[in-house]
Amino acid sequence: MQQAPLQAVLAPPLPQSGFQAPSAFPSSGNGLWYTAPGDADSWSSEWLPIGNGYIAATMPGGTVQETMHVNIESLWSGGPIQDPTYNGGNKLPSQQATMAQDMQMYRQAIFDSSNGTIDDIENLMTDAGAYGSYAAAGAFLTTLNSSDTVSNYFRWLDLDEAVARTQWTDESGNSYWREQFCSNPAEACVQYVNSTGTLPSLTYALSVTLESGLPVPNVTCLDNSTLMVQGLANDPGMLYEVLAQVRASGNATVTCTPSGSNATISVNGANEAWLTWVGGTNYDMYSGTAAADFSFTGPDPHDALTTLLNVATAETVTYDGLLQAHISDYKSVMSPFSLDLGQTPDLSTPTDQLKAAYQTNVGNPYFEWLLFNYGRYLLASSARGTLPPNLQGKWVETWTNAWGADYHSNINIQMNHWFAEMTNMDVVLPLFNYIENTWAPRGASTAQILYNISRGWVTHDEMNLFGHTGMKLEGNSAQWADYPESAVWMMFHVWDHYDYTGNKTWFQQQGWPLLKGVAEFHLDKLIPDLHFNDSTLVTAPCNSPEQVPITFGCAHAQQLIWQLFNAVEKGYEASGDDDTTFLEEVQLKRAQMDKGIHIGSWGQLQEWKVDMDSPTDTHRHLSHLIGLYPGYAIASYDPSIQNGSTTQYTKSDVLAAAETSLYHRGNGTGPDADAGWEKAWRAACWAQLANASEFYFELSYTIERNIAPNLFSMYAPSSGSNGIFQIDANFGYPAALLNGLLQAQDVATYSTPLAITILPALPEAWPSGSIRGARVRGGMTLDLEWGNGKPTVVNINVDEGVTPRPVEVVYGGSVVASFTTSGGLEKTINFS
Repeated sequence: MQQAPLQAVLAPPLPQSGFQAPSAFPSSGNGLWYTAPGDADSWSSEWLPIGNGYIAATMPGGTVQETMHVNIESLWSGGPIQDPTYNGGNKLPSQQATMAQDMQMYRQAIFDSSNGTIDDIENLMTDAGAYGSYAAAGAFLTTLNSSDTVSNYFRWLDLDEAVARTQWTDESGNSYWREQFCSNPAEACVQYVNSTGTLPSLTYALSVTLESGLPVPNVTCLDNSTLMVQGLANDPGMLYEVLAQVRASGNATVTCTPSGSNATISVNGANEAWLTWVGGTNYDMYSGTAAADFSFTGPDPHDALTTLLNVATAETVTYDGLLQAHISDYKSVMSPFSLDLGQTPDLSTPTDQLKAAYQTNVGNPYFEWLLFNYGRYLLASSARGTLPPNLQGKWVETWTNAWGADYHSNINIQMNHWFAEMTNMDVVLPLFNYIENTWAPRGASTAQILYNISRGWVTHDEMNLFGHTGMKLEGNSAQWADYPESAVWMMFHVWDHYDYTGNKTWFQQQGWPLLKGVAEFHLDKLIPDLHFNDSTLVTAPCNSPEQVPITFGCAHAQQLIWQLFNAVEKGYEASGDDDTTFLEEVQLKRAQMDKGIHIGSWGQLQEWKVDMDSPTDTHRHLSHLIGLYPGYAIASYDPSIQNGSTTQYTKSDVLAAAETSLYHRGNGTGPDADAGWEKAWRAACWAQLANASEFYFELSYTIERNIAPNLFSMYAPSSGSNGIFQIDANFGYPAALLNGLLQAQDVATYSTPLAITILPALPEAWPSGSIRGARVRGGMTLDLEWGNGKPTVVNINVDEGVTPRPVEVVYGGSVVASFTTSGGLEKTINFS
């Protein structure tokens, strides 16, 4: 079979110094590098991730033996495949009348209560049942018959090419080179190894002991060079399969040997060898409908996987061809955007030592730039499959994981996508496909049964692959479960995708139907406020995620729904919809609804309509400040359309109240949590308030407190070297950083000027830098340069076919340029 020339894939020369990055490390410093393998017991803090969205892996960078954890994006325990009675956590249709009575009882009790609160709504909740968890599928073990005494060891993750590499020398003087990557075009992961001499004998096997709780799979030989792994997430449960083929160069012999329920592949006499693997399950996202009886069950994955593997390992496909196709594809996703913080790459300090030396407020522009790029790498590596990234992206170590590594939708799945549009990454469509096919169908049943609403659909906080749309009962869990606004928040992302891209075809086919379905439900769910009797419409019962009081008119919910109705009005003309009755109802109820903006007794922005905020509440969530970031109900407050005539609040009043609330909320290390995402959210909010010192404190505090040596974000840093990895802070951090440099918050109407704010919270640590290829809502691409702490030039290019809208470019609180967008417009603003 055809091979790449051997000289093209041999290891590059080893570095001359033991304390310099390897010579093949990117000269820009865009990568992570280490001088020792990751510890076997420190998966979450030391192993390095690769992925293509469909499958993923983590590796410690071993020498004599490398371990590659196998992750398949749809491999879940639970669901109807495990338990045919599973119904997404919903009540039975026969209970609809009872639920309507209970709902009315709870609402009346809230309104009648002196403080507008009640203790529980447990009758509305349902046991989680076979909710399940995202699961790992074992690990490939690659073993070299070589000495374990090595020198000149390096491992690194190249963020320019999305390739993990390891090199070392054994005691015989042979040098080794390993490359590992997951290719999105091939939907396959690859592990390659070569040596300056003939490779020692080499074996590949799947560990069947690392996944406690996962039924032992059957590992056989599909042919003389291919392992076939077939197993179940539960018995009974979801079927998964992994096919892994080994190729080798020269006169090598490759032999697959079965042994009971396991098998190994041996390679002898090779100069180079590589393992290519693919994986899948019998999960089918498109079978989560009433017509398919919500089965979520598709065909056995074997035939599809065989086709994928045959294409990736065809005789005409060389290893170098696979690698270059992967690199080219990855760069096509990443290259439209770039960030420069004026950093100087540090090629003499390994990444773990850089992290250990990092201090809050002292900072390190190079490390901060690197972590920004790492977040983009993780999104490109996890978001481009069938499913969006979950609580851990696509990387888990075990069969069961914290919070099921699910789709928490009261901050987490949203934060996963905050920066995607502005950094010009075309990765969000799997998110919308997932919502359309797993949330909406069963959510329509939840709307009917639980809320007695026949239009639209609803979901709550905790979501899996199987349409778990009901309220999840775990004791009196209203603070987590009572969240029917989850889909409303997700409509931010639906609207933003259209607002940033102007893709009318997509909007008509997918975006608008999603927006309309969620809006229809909430039109029917808003009810008159019978506590204050002020003629406004409110939500009830509601919880401000994840706070205890069960009440009405939660600021978070009211702000979200108001923004949803604005998106409906702005998008109506482009939608092609002729349902004017729907539009008029949106406009009418938007005018009637409470807007969720109230200033309380100690100058705070109230979290609830009843003034009961505590100035000592340092809760992890900033739910009532959603209109500050990532929303705009606070940031773009307009008294003429947000009840200003009633309250007499000015925009300055509202922003000052938000600032008061943010100060009192603390730095993200309250008694309830110590997560990275809560700090990143705070950083983004301080940037929105143009407070550079608080912004940089929170941003750098996120790094010092919650980022591990492998740059994964740790949910609780006190949990040790193998604590809980939760990816949202890895994605929230780039969004927050960017919000300190460039802002273009949405506005309620197209006639309201869109403010593009330049360097709103630039910290002293980044006196010079640039942004290239940033996307701005309204179909604009923006380049920015700054020096000596001030902008020097801004270039704005407007797409063809945009909806004309007024734009103001703001710097230092002043409008420095204004224009109306039109197709092909180019605008340059010089600050010298």
